[in-house]
Amino acid sequence: MPELIIPAGLVCGIDEAGRGPLAGPVVAAAVILDPARPIPGLNDSKKLSEKKRDELAVLIRERAVAWAVAEASVEEIDRLNILHATMLAMQRAVAGLSVAPERAMVDGNRCPKLAIPAEAVVKGDGKIASIAAASILAKTVRDAGMLALHAAYPMYGFDRHMGYPTAAHCAALEAHGASPVHRRSFGPVAQQLSLL
Repeated sequence: MPELIIPAGLVCGIDEAGRGPLAGPVVAAAVILDPARPIPGLNDSKKLSEKKRDELAVLIRERAVAWAVAEASVEEIDRLNILHATMLAMQRAVAGLSVAPERAMVDGNRCPKLAIPAEAVVKGDGKIASIAAASILAKTVRDAGMLALHAAYPMYGFDRHMGYPTAAHCAALEAHGASPVHRRSFGPVAQQLSLL
């Protein structure tokens, strides 16, 4: 596994989870790592097992200089669109940090509007340790939230697909219609609502 870069200074890595699902919020995290307290095994959350993500999430919370997780709701996603809602969640995560960062590095090709310099890094979650840490926190928090939604709406199988548009999820949408936590602006949900 390649060694991820830890930028010098108070740099926060930012990443999100949940842009593609048909249901649930989009979650963003911001993390400032401490170079003196390295966390072995950090990587893009999608390349890690659920067990490894959960283990690393505990270490990130213990060893980071600062971390914060925030979200944008289904209503905000439908009102603003998913890109703008994602940027809003990222802004909230940075605002939630207990230590003010000097600059930000954001996974992807766009940056939210922040009061500090920000740099977009394509595939940053596989290159920059603090972005990888943010991807892990965002993913573990979002998955936990989707498990809670599964308890409220078990007929959709959120515990298996986390709201992503799998064949099983689309079949459940067809059978049961959209729940209050489905994103009405997303094609398959909008289509289902128009059929009702």
